[in-house]
Amino acid sequence: MTDVLISGAGVAGPTLAWWLRRHGFRPTVVERAPALRDGGYKVDVRGAALTVLDRMGLREQVRRHDTGMRLARFVDASGAQLATMDAALFGGREGDDVELMRGDLARLLVEATADVEYLFGDSIAALDPAADGVDVTFAGGGRRRFDLVVGADGLHSTVRRLAFGPAAAHLRPLGHHIAICTVPAGLGEERVELMHPAPGRTVGVYRTAGAPDARALFLFPSPAEEPDHRDLPAQRAALARAFGGAGWRVPELLAAADDASDFYFAPMSQVRMERWSTGRIGLVGDAGYGPSPASGQGTSLGLVGAYVLAASLAEAGGDPAAGFAGYERRMRPFVAANQRLAERNLKGMVLSSAAQIWFQTLMLRLMPRLPGRERMISRVTEPIRRAATAITLPDAPTAAR
Repeated sequence: MTDVLISGAGVAGPTLAWWLRRHGFRPTVVERAPALRDGGYKVDVRGAALTVLDRMGLREQVRRHDTGMRLARFVDASGAQLATMDAALFGGREGDDVELMRGDLARLLVEATADVEYLFGDSIAALDPAADGVDVTFAGGGRRRFDLVVGADGLHSTVRRLAFGPAAAHLRPLGHHIAICTVPAGLGEERVELMHPAPGRTVGVYRTAGAPDARALFLFPSPAEEPDHRDLPAQRAALARAFGGAGWRVPELLAAADDASDFYFAPMSQVRMERWSTGRIGLVGDAGYGPSPASGQGTSLGLVGAYVLAASLAEAGGDPAAGFAGYERRMRPFVAANQRLAERNLKGMVLSSAAQIWFQTLMLRLMPRLPGRERMISRVTEPIRRAATAITLPDAPTAAR
């Protein structure tokens, strides 16, 4: 039986573990965090990714965790309403698309892989590839050999750094940063996306139905000197500088961010690599081809990538060269289509001038009465739908091997 070590227990990692077990492999998942990460923002699942969840028997469970958001409300610096729009249209969702909290999805995936070995509170410290396996040294001091190692450990992937070199060589910055955190419920409005656009920066806060707290999002131009990705005080200071003098409830949101235990701060970057594997080591999801949060497709790419990688390795009988090659051949066009969404979306998420904000909110107010409303909506949703379905999935196994 082929032993596969997967680094990362987010979305792609447990999904890959599920499908590898289904194909007769023996996966182990190592996760730096001491327990499952329940935090995070809401994520969209659409297109081919919904088919993957269907084939895992999880689609109805996922649907039961839908956020139930109903409205997006745009406000000015005084809190006065500028415009509103349907929450699904705001998120580019249509048909069967689902929006849920990332933590809820991760929990469902880990629960579905109860028969998989998880090593929480540990991480990979070194990789020593050999012709017939990879010797792995763990940060906790252990050492084990695996037939294959797969990095599903996100934008700052340890596996990618150890196997492919420094992160800077593989990250393509989009010129903006994002910060996300939990804030008190009173700063949000139930089932409503409150958005405050200002020239060059945007703040949003929302609260899902019945949630005990709210989530805040900050988008802003990247600082001249980026703080280290583990230096939380420096990150919070950079966020405060970026939103100095901002109106609405931004001072309250910044104060809440100072105390948030789940504070997340990162560049809006894409991972661009010439190859996603070397020898017996490969990458999946954000670690290999993160499209950035601006695409809205990171979760779907992780689900689909894990499914395709497991299928390709199974078709190749566990042979890494053939398995990884088949995976890349199938996934490359799909990844490219979804990464292209990011720059297009980012232009509408952060507007550069007061004139652009005025025009955008004017169009949102007029949209319900415009004769070309359906065509305008299609311009929002059609590129996303095309990208989300731009792959033909290999058949699922009928039984475990």
